[in-house]
Amino acid sequence: MSPLVLGIESSCDETGVGIVRGQELLANEVASSVAEHVRFGGVVPEVASRAHLQALGPTLRRALDAAGVQLRDLDAIAVTAGPGLMGALVVGISAAKALSAALRKPLYGVNHLVGHVGVDMLENGPLPKPCGALLVSGGHTSLLRVDDVTGSITELGSTIDDAAGEAYDKVARVLGLAYPGGPVIDRAAAAGDPKAIAFPRGLTAQKDLVKHRFDFSFSGLKTAVARYVETERLAGRPISIADVAASFQEAVADVLSGKAVAACEQESLTTLVLGGGVAANSRLRALLAERCAAGGITLRRPSPGLCTDNGVMVAVLGAELVCAGKAPSSLDISAYSGLPVTKVQV
Repeated sequence: MSPLVLGIESSCDETGVGIVRGQELLANEVASSVAEHVRFGGVVPEVASRAHLQALGPTLRRALDAAGVQLRDLDAIAVTAGPGLMGALVVGISAAKALSAALRKPLYGVNHLVGHVGVDMLENGPLPKPCGALLVSGGHTSLLRVDDVTGSITELGSTIDDAAGEAYDKVARVLGLAYPGGPVIDRAAAAGDPKAIAFPRGLTAQKDLVKHRFDFSFSGLKTAVARYVETERLAGRPISIADVAASFQEAVADVLSGKAVAACEQESLTTLVLGGGVAANSRLRALLAERCAAGGITLRRPSPGLCTDNGVMVAVLGAELVCAGKAPSSLDISAYSGLPVTKVQV
C-alpha cells in the first residue's frame, strides 16, 4: 500500500499541512498570514514566525479531520527544511521533529522548491524521466532539468537579481496597488493593452545569451516601469494602470516562457512542469501553453490552488522519497534558508 505521509510547510507566510497516500490527495489545509503583512508592503519575518506558531496546531487538526486519519496512522512525516525564512522554517521543523519523536515515525526534511515540481503528480500522474520544470515564485525563479524528483535535479538557470514575484510586488507598489502584487496586477492587466508600452526583456540580448542563456533578471524591468510612471506623472499625463500592468506582465511572461521552451529544446525535454506561486498567473499560463504547443512540448500545470506554498507538495515529495527507499533524515537536521534546489533532502 502507498505510504500515508503528513507534510508541513512553513517557509514564508503560509502555514500548510497536507496529507497524501502516495500520489492521492487526502487533505490540503493552509492558513495564510498575508493580511498581517499588507500594511508593511511585504513579508516581515518575525510576524510570519509568530503566525506559524499560532496556526500550526489548528491547521494540523483540520488536516487530520479532512483526511479522516489519526496521527498514529501515519507512515512518515515530511517537512520543509529550506529554502525560506529562517525563523519561519524553524517553527515547522520543530513541530515535525516533535511529531516524529513522539510517534516514532520517520522524518524527511525536504526542499519545498522540488515539492512545487512533485505536487503536479497529484493531478497528472508520475513525472516523465527526464522532464523540465519552470519554478516561479515570490523569492525564486528557476529552470530545471529533472531526471529524478527524489534526487537528480540540474539547475539550468535562475534569477540573478529580483525573482518574478518580487518584481510583481514592487511594480504594484509603484502603481499604488495592493500587496501581494501578483494577483492584483494580473486582474488589472486584463483590461489593458500588453503592447502599449515597450518594456525591456532582461537577459535576452545576444551578448547575454552566452553567459546567461537560461538565467533571469527582472530588476531592470522593475526600474523601467518606475521610470515610466515617474516621467508620465512629472509631465502631467494620465497613466493607464491597466496598460502598464498588461505591458509589464507581458514582458515577464515573454521572458519566462521563451527561455523555458528554449531550455526544453536544448535538453531534448518533451515535458515541462510549471510550478510556484506565480504559476497561477493567467498570462504566463496562456503564453507558455501556446509556445509549448508550437514546440511539441507537453505542458503540465497544477491547478492554481496547488501552485502556492502548501503542505501537500511537501507530503507528496516525502511519499516519493519513502517509495524510492531513501533513508529518513536525522532528528538533528536544521533549517537551511539557502538550500539549493539541487538538494532534494537534508
